[in-house]
Amino acid sequence: MTIWLVVGLGNPGSTYAGHRHNVGQMVVDELARRVGSSFRADKSGRAVVAEGRLGAPGPDAPRVVLAKSRGYMNTSGGPVATLARFYKVEPDHLIVIHDELDIDFGAIRVKLGGGDNGHNGLKSIRASLGTGDFFRVRAGIGRPPGRQSVHDYVLSDYSTTQRKEVPLHIVELADAVESLARDGLELTQQRFNR
Repeated sequence: MTIWLVVGLGNPGSTYAGHRHNVGQMVVDELARRVGSSFRADKSGRAVVAEGRLGAPGPDAPRVVLAKSRGYMNTSGGPVATLARFYKVEPDHLIVIHDELDIDFGAIRVKLGGGDNGHNGLKSIRASLGTGDFFRVRAGIGRPPGRQSVHDYVLSDYSTTQRKEVPLHIVELADAVESLARDGLELTQQRFNR
């Protein structure tokens, strides 16, 4: 059975753990919990990985490698490309989960390919893989309020109000990843793109 490589984008360490920019890593943590696996260092030392099967137990449950880079968002491409080579995963079986400024907080968009929209993590992955034709599960974080810079906004914790909703958003994003690996793009878009 084909392996899916599921990468949650973010920055390493507890300082960044609750930041909007780390929503991808939060989702991968939820998926690891679901498959009952713990993260361990990969052979390159540039990422941590957890392996398992998504969804209901059985031979048809998609096999996944869940991954988080040990480096910063802007250098995600190297570790992702290394993992894709090691596990022999083609871009059509790569799912990248990331924050998206142009989508309202709490909304989800799933797509294949597309531009980077100024997202440095996506830009790094595209450069390292030589293609942008991989799946993206985009977690809406909305635009910064007032005159706050984008940089400061993505590298800050969710608002007090949003923090109450983040756990539900993480669960829905993890559900979208499961759906994508199990049921494909079209059905997943119908269920989750809103």
